[in-house]
Amino acid sequence: MVFVLILAAISLAMTLAMLMMVSRGSFVSGQQKRFRTAVEAGRGGMEAMFQLISNGGNTDPLYTMPNPAAVQTKLSGTIATWGGLDNASTIDPAVATSYDMRIDLGAYAVYTKIVDTVDGNSGADEGLIKTAVVNSGSGEVTVVSVPYLYTIEVLSQSATNPGERSKLSVLYQY
Repeated sequence: MVFVLILAAISLAMTLAMLMMVSRGSFVSGQQKRFRTAVEAGRGGMEAMFQLISNGGNTDPLYTMPNPAAVQTKLSGTIATWGGLDNASTIDPAVATSYDMRIDLGAYAVYTKIVDTVDGNSGADEGLIKTAVVNSGSGEVTVVSVPYLYTIEVLSQSATNPGERSKLSVLYQY
Protein backbone atom coordinates (compact mmCIF):
# COMPACT_ATOMS: atom_id res chain seq x y z
CA MET A 1 0.00 0.00 0.00
CA VAL A 2 2.80 2.42 0.89
CA PHE A 3 4.63 1.47 -2.31
CA VAL A 4 1.53 2.29 -4.41
CA LEU A 5 1.17 5.68 -2.67
CA ILE A 6 4.85 6.51 -3.40
CA LEU A 7 4.44 5.54 -7.08
CA ALA A 8 1.25 7.62 -7.31
CA ALA A 9 3.02 10.64 -5.80
CA ILE A 10 5.97 10.27 -8.22
CA SER A 11 3.65 9.96 -11.25
CA LEU A 12 1.61 12.97 -10.07
CA ALA A 13 4.80 15.04 -9.70
CA MET A 14 5.98 14.01 -13.17
CA THR A 15 2.58 14.84 -14.70
CA LEU A 16 2.53 18.28 -13.05
CA ALA A 17 6.10 18.97 -14.23
CA MET A 18 5.20 18.05 -17.82
CA LEU A 19 2.07 20.22 -17.75
CA MET A 20 4.09 23.13 -16.40
CA MET A 21 6.74 22.73 -19.16
CA VAL A 22 4.08 22.59 -21.88
CA SER A 23 2.25 25.67 -20.61
CA ARG A 24 5.52 27.60 -20.18
CA GLY A 25 6.57 26.65 -23.72
CA SER A 26 3.29 27.99 -25.09
CA PHE A 27 3.79 31.25 -23.19
CA VAL A 28 7.35 31.70 -24.49
CA SER A 29 6.22 30.85 -28.03
CA GLY A 30 3.50 33.53 -27.85
CA GLN A 31 5.99 36.09 -26.54
CA GLN A 32 8.38 35.29 -29.41
CA LYS A 33 5.57 35.67 -31.96
CA ARG A 34 4.57 39.08 -30.61
CA PHE A 35 8.20 40.25 -30.47
CA ARG A 36 8.89 39.14 -34.06
CA THR A 37 5.75 40.94 -35.23
CA ALA A 38 6.95 44.12 -33.50
CA VAL A 39 10.40 43.75 -35.10
CA GLU A 40 8.87 43.32 -38.56
CA ALA A 41 6.73 46.43 -38.01
CA GLY A 42 9.91 48.27 -36.99
CA ARG A 43 11.62 47.15 -40.20
CA GLY A 44 8.66 48.46 -42.18
CA GLY A 45 8.93 51.82 -40.42
CA MET A 46 12.67 51.83 -41.10
CA GLU A 47 11.96 51.34 -44.83
CA ALA A 48 9.47 54.22 -44.70
CA MET A 49 12.20 56.43 -43.18
CA PHE A 50 14.61 55.38 -45.94
CA GLN A 51 11.96 56.41 -48.47
CA LEU A 52 11.53 59.76 -46.70
CA ILE A 53 15.30 60.34 -46.90
CA SER A 54 15.45 59.41 -50.59
CA ASN A 55 12.50 61.78 -51.28
CA GLY A 56 14.43 64.60 -49.67
CA GLY A 57 11.98 64.93 -46.78
CA ASN A 58 8.88 65.35 -48.92
CA THR A 59 5.83 64.26 -46.99
CA ASP A 60 3.65 61.30 -47.85
CA PRO A 61 0.02 60.93 -46.70
CA LEU A 62 0.83 57.53 -45.17
CA TYR A 63 2.90 58.96 -42.36
CA THR A 64 2.74 61.82 -39.90
CA MET A 65 5.56 64.29 -39.32
CA PRO A 66 5.12 66.66 -36.36
CA ASN A 67 7.83 69.06 -37.63
CA PRO A 68 8.73 68.75 -41.36
CA ALA A 69 11.12 71.73 -41.18
CA ALA A 70 13.19 69.93 -38.50
CA VAL A 71 13.40 66.84 -40.70
CA GLN A 72 14.65 68.99 -43.61
CA THR A 73 17.33 70.45 -41.35
CA LYS A 74 18.39 66.98 -40.16
CA LEU A 75 18.56 65.66 -43.72
CA SER A 76 20.63 68.45 -45.20
CA GLY A 77 23.21 69.21 -42.54
CA THR A 78 25.41 67.71 -39.89
CA ILE A 79 24.49 67.72 -36.22
CA ALA A 80 26.53 70.90 -35.72
CA THR A 81 24.01 72.80 -37.91
CA TRP A 82 20.89 71.48 -36.18
CA GLY A 83 20.71 74.21 -33.56
CA GLY A 84 18.36 73.18 -30.74
CA LEU A 85 16.81 70.16 -32.44
CA ASP A 86 16.38 67.03 -30.35
CA ASN A 87 19.10 64.43 -30.96
CA ALA A 88 18.46 62.17 -27.95
CA SER A 89 18.13 58.49 -28.82
CA THR A 90 14.95 58.06 -26.77
CA ILE A 91 11.51 58.17 -28.36
CA ASP A 92 8.39 58.82 -26.27
CA PRO A 93 5.20 58.20 -28.27
CA ALA A 94 3.27 60.57 -26.00
CA VAL A 95 5.58 63.50 -26.90
CA ALA A 96 5.32 64.49 -30.58
CA THR A 97 8.64 66.37 -30.51
CA SER A 98 10.55 63.21 -29.52
CA TYR A 99 10.18 61.63 -32.98
CA ASP A 100 10.45 62.78 -36.61
CA MET A 101 7.94 60.48 -38.26
CA ARG A 102 5.08 58.16 -37.30
CA ILE A 103 3.52 55.50 -39.51
CA ASP A 104 0.74 53.09 -38.59
CA LEU A 105 1.34 49.54 -39.82
CA GLY A 106 -1.59 47.31 -38.92
CA ALA A 107 -1.89 47.13 -35.15
CA TYR A 108 1.51 48.78 -34.64
CA ALA A 109 2.56 52.42 -34.55
CA VAL A 110 6.14 52.93 -35.67
CA TYR A 111 8.09 56.03 -34.61
CA THR A 112 11.37 56.99 -36.29
CA LYS A 113 13.89 59.68 -35.56
CA ILE A 114 17.18 60.86 -37.05
CA VAL A 115 19.57 61.33 -34.14
CA ASP A 116 22.80 62.08 -36.01
CA THR A 117 23.90 63.19 -39.48
CA VAL A 118 27.55 62.96 -40.50
CA ASP A 119 29.26 63.99 -43.74
CA GLY A 120 30.07 60.96 -45.84
CA ASN A 121 33.11 60.44 -48.04
CA SER A 122 32.29 63.27 -50.44
CA GLY A 123 33.65 66.22 -48.50
CA ALA A 124 34.06 69.68 -49.99
CA ASP A 125 37.82 69.49 -50.68
CA GLU A 126 38.53 67.26 -53.69
CA GLY A 127 41.69 69.06 -54.78
CA LEU A 128 43.80 66.09 -55.90
CA ILE A 129 41.29 64.34 -58.13
CA LYS A 130 42.75 63.85 -61.64
CA THR A 131 45.69 66.14 -60.96
CA ALA A 132 49.22 65.76 -59.64
CA VAL A 133 49.61 62.29 -58.13
CA VAL A 134 46.50 60.78 -59.72
CA ASN A 135 46.70 59.90 -63.39
CA SER A 136 43.57 59.57 -65.46
CA GLY A 137 43.93 56.10 -66.91
CA SER A 138 42.09 52.86 -67.38
CA GLY A 139 43.17 51.54 -63.97
CA GLU A 140 41.69 54.47 -62.05
CA VAL A 141 38.93 53.58 -59.59
CA THR A 142 36.24 56.18 -58.99
CA VAL A 143 34.90 56.21 -55.44
CA VAL A 144 31.13 56.21 -55.10
CA SER A 145 29.97 59.41 -53.47
CA VAL A 146 28.14 59.04 -50.16
CA PRO A 147 27.07 62.53 -49.06
CA TYR A 148 25.62 61.70 -45.61
CA LEU A 149 25.49 58.99 -42.96
CA TYR A 150 22.32 59.00 -40.83
CA THR A 151 21.86 57.38 -37.44
CA ILE A 152 18.19 56.49 -37.07
CA GLU A 153 16.27 55.21 -34.05
CA VAL A 154 13.09 53.19 -34.59
CA LEU A 155 10.43 52.29 -32.01
CA SER A 156 7.52 50.02 -32.98
CA GLN A 157 4.77 49.57 -30.45
CA SER A 158 1.42 47.80 -30.42
CA ALA A 159 -1.56 50.15 -30.24
CA THR A 160 -3.42 47.84 -27.84
CA ASN A 161 -0.51 46.68 -25.66
CA PRO A 162 2.40 49.14 -25.20
CA GLY A 163 4.49 46.30 -23.74
CA GLU A 164 4.66 44.73 -27.21
CA ARG A 165 7.44 46.76 -28.77
CA SER A 166 10.85 46.66 -30.34
CA LYS A 167 13.64 49.18 -30.72
CA LEU A 168 16.09 49.32 -33.59
CA SER A 169 19.17 51.48 -34.23
CA VAL A 170 20.20 51.89 -37.86
CA LEU A 171 23.18 53.47 -39.61
CA TYR A 172 22.07 54.48 -43.13
CA GLN A 173 24.17 55.97 -45.88
CA TYR A 174 22.58 58.06 -48.58
